[in-house]
Amino acid sequence: MKTERLAPDDAGLARAAELLGKGTCVAFPTETVYGLGADARHDDAVAGIYAAKGRPAHNPLIVHLPDLAAAADLAELPDAARVLAAAFWPGPLTLVLPLKRGAGLSRLVTAGLDSVALRVPAAPVARRLLARSGLPLAAPSANPSGRISPTTADHVLAGLAGRIAAVVDGGPCAVGLESTILDLTGSPRLLRPGGIPAEALARVLDMPLDLRRVTDDTAPAAPGLMASHYAPRARVRLNAETPGTDEVLLGFGPVQGAALNLSETGDLAEAAAGLFAALHRLDTGGATAIAVSPIPDTGLGRAINDRLRRAAAPRPDGP
Repeated sequence: MKTERLAPDDAGLARAAELLGKGTCVAFPTETVYGLGADARHDDAVAGIYAAKGRPAHNPLIVHLPDLAAAADLAELPDAARVLAAAFWPGPLTLVLPLKRGAGLSRLVTAGLDSVALRVPAAPVARRLLARSGLPLAAPSANPSGRISPTTADHVLAGLAGRIAAVVDGGPCAVGLESTILDLTGSPRLLRPGGIPAEALARVLDMPLDLRRVTDDTAPAAPGLMASHYAPRARVRLNAETPGTDEVLLGFGPVQGAALNLSETGDLAEAAAGLFAALHRLDTGGATAIAVSPIPDTGLGRAINDRLRRAAAPRPDGP
């Protein structure tokens, strides 16, 4: 298969919508990372996502939608969901909600669960594609399963060229980390920190959240919960003050000797936006081991550290 690179203009989006309507997979930019989209209603289309990524079939997908009304067609919306949607949709927030009977989604999307993960993206290209296609789009990150998430079209093509029909090249993603995932099938529970800090969610809900780190390799309730994920080929060591003899340093703040620095001023938003791009750059540059400077575990730092811990975890395919 030859993977088309499409412009984010009317012609490119029309072609992307045509390919999605035929049941093929198309990568597109959101404000978080590039997603690998397919029609969430059809088994063959969704199966194409799993095949292209090499993704385990028990790992559910996020469905991207144009608005809250579309979400209400697929899931039960508790009051908390409506409050959060009013505050953060469109945006980098995914809500795990009870699946409605007769919602019409492929069971592959939910991995057989009675819940579904829904998001309304803010990125203009994603919103125009949703409108043009008229489809609910199942869309995990557009990279081989377990590897570094893509924040540019070049990252997508480096991992999936020849496996997918097309990528819409909308430039770099602004947020750079995947969406925050909040489980609302019971008491609100943070499943994955992401582009919206947990503190902001707690303020809107006017209640504390369960912030304990969630890892599940056997029956995850949402994407991004596998112990090893977001991983470069290089080994990763965290909270490093100085690099070892075989390591390159990925810095944060005013540190000396960093091969790359996520933010010399210690800006967490800047660090989040550049994290995956930095890991891609070090990986393709031939680094065999990456040491990462300490990063505060608050606000967006919680999401950055979540990705780094999973990148540094022991891998099922070896070191």
